[in-house]
Amino acid sequence: MVSVVKRLFVGRPLRTDRMGEVLLPKRLALPVFCSDPISSVAYATEQILLTLALGAVFLSLAVPVAAAVVLVLVVVVASYRQTCHAYPSGGGAFAVSRDNLGEQAALVAASALLVDYVMTVAVSVTAGVVAVTSAFRELVPHTATITALLIVLLALVNLRGARQSGRVFAVPTYGFVAVVLLMFVVAAVRAVTTGLPPSDAPILSEPPTVHTGGILTLALALRAFASGCTALTGVEAISNGVPAFEKPKARNAATTLAVMGALAAVLFTGITVLALEIHARAVPSGSPSVLSQIGASVFGHATVLYYLLQATTAGILILAANTAFNGFPTLASILAGERYLPRQLHNRGDRLAFSNGILLLAVTAAVLVLAFNANIDRLIQLYIIGVFTSFTLSQAGMVRHWKRELAGTTDPARRTGLRRAQAINAVGALLTAVVLAVVFATKVPHGAWLAVVAMVVLFFAMRSISVYYRRFEAEVSAPGGLPTLPPRVTAVVLVSRLHQPALHALALARATRPDRLDAVSVEVDEAETRTLCRDWERRGIDVPLLVLSSPYRELVRPVVDHVRRLRQSDPAGVVTVFVPVYVVTRWWQNLLHNQSALRLRARLMATPGVVVVSVPYHLGRADQGWLSEVDIAAPRHPEPTRRTTPTP
Repeated sequence: MVSVVKRLFVGRPLRTDRMGEVLLPKRLALPVFCSDPISSVAYATEQILLTLALGAVFLSLAVPVAAAVVLVLVVVVASYRQTCHAYPSGGGAFAVSRDNLGEQAALVAASALLVDYVMTVAVSVTAGVVAVTSAFRELVPHTATITALLIVLLALVNLRGARQSGRVFAVPTYGFVAVVLLMFVVAAVRAVTTGLPPSDAPILSEPPTVHTGGILTLALALRAFASGCTALTGVEAISNGVPAFEKPKARNAATTLAVMGALAAVLFTGITVLALEIHARAVPSGSPSVLSQIGASVFGHATVLYYLLQATTAGILILAANTAFNGFPTLASILAGERYLPRQLHNRGDRLAFSNGILLLAVTAAVLVLAFNANIDRLIQLYIIGVFTSFTLSQAGMVRHWKRELAGTTDPARRTGLRRAQAINAVGALLTAVVLAVVFATKVPHGAWLAVVAMVVLFFAMRSISVYYRRFEAEVSAPGGLPTLPPRVTAVVLVSRLHQPALHALALARATRPDRLDAVSVEVDEAETRTLCRDWERRGIDVPLLVLSSPYRELVRPVVDHVRRLRQSDPAGVVTVFVPVYVVTRWWQNLLHNQSALRLRARLMATPGVVVVSVPYHLGRADQGWLSEVDIAAPRHPEPTRRTTPTP
């Protein structure tokens, strides 16, 4: 049943040798990796206006703030194009920092990116739902639930593979770009002819108009700049996912990154200009959004184009989380391969996607959205710190990378190119470091400290995991020679009744030819124990039956204590415990059987020198393998039954 449901939602598994079929051409890589930075323009302007909403005098700062954001975007895109060429194997900031700045810096970059990817999913999907509730206000009370369900839906789509998700996400991504560019054209025509009507969004409370300057103005401008830098989120995703591109991988990734940067800069600039032109009002709840107000002013309320703008905005914002659904699992796989995260995150699933990473990201983001009740203003305060932390470390690492390259070449033409690349990354490192300082100073007092705490916890968790794996490898590494054989083997067969499963376990135990073989039963019901002993003697089985007394009706503890006594009496030997296990044909049949064997195996496997062997008996099937032919022959002199009492 589980397999059928999985195939329905995820699809048929793909062979490993079909990996090349899931690589992305540039036209699909753009919506897969760039939907986040492109969609960020839908709320980046809004965050700037919301910060500058103290009065009209401060709104005049929106233009220089937006220009500074575009400048940072251009520099970061140019810097990451260098990373794509220098590190075509992917890994982005983590790989660059590890090779050039050391393990500690690499783990800081990785923890920052992982936290940022979670925030990308939470913020993007929430912003997309806000775009829907701006048009349909009756859905506002259900924002958190709708957001969580959409995150689950995105996870299911991504579990089907990157190429399939790229086809799904291409329509809203390209549709959003087309509708917004059309809105710019219509706005330009109306501005020249009839003029654009101002925003008719309701004023929730009249902000005080403050005429001042100095430190207050600078602080507001810096905070607005930090909020506007949300337009840069997701830029690093392409450098993490270079291996997912078709060949030539590095060139295709760098080209896609350049196209993304150009689109994001044009859209962000146009939306900011129109927002100031129509005097759009940003509200903390995000509904109606600034982009919705611009669309209503340009296209008119209740028009097809207005609803098309809202639909494509909601679509790209929701699907912008796909950038994280590709970046997070890929980075987690790389970290798991380097033994910084659990190994399960390194493996690909049925559809050649990193399924465990996708599921982990979806669950974490959904919990975050529900915890913050899908409040976009509160969620976005946790954003960006991780982005610019990884930006700064990546660009600083690239500067050192080019320095090493320069030291290894004497060709004048190549040295000129390397110096140019180093200069680009040096400017990027300096600029993103300044932005990081501004973001940290302005965001932490408003809730971003939670993101910082998450990064610190993740950093130390990855270090601890790495230490564990190193100790694990050192402990399990094979020695030079073969291990010595145990001097003695004691076999213990657990028996509750004399039935087919017990006889099969006895047959398998005898086949191993142990030095000592005992059958053990726990006396919970006196009548059942008498029946077992009578059947044992009547059948004449040549294996001693040991009955353990259990006055408190426990099954697990008496057996564990008995096995431990055997180990203490012969520390150099091995105790092998054979446990009969029922294998049912229907899942619900497990509910009708005692599951004490599971608990018993877990306890016994924690004891050194004890080997646990599960002997399956397949219910409802005539074929039991070679055990179908087993017959326990009656001996001439059967062994007596022995009883023991538990040690107090």
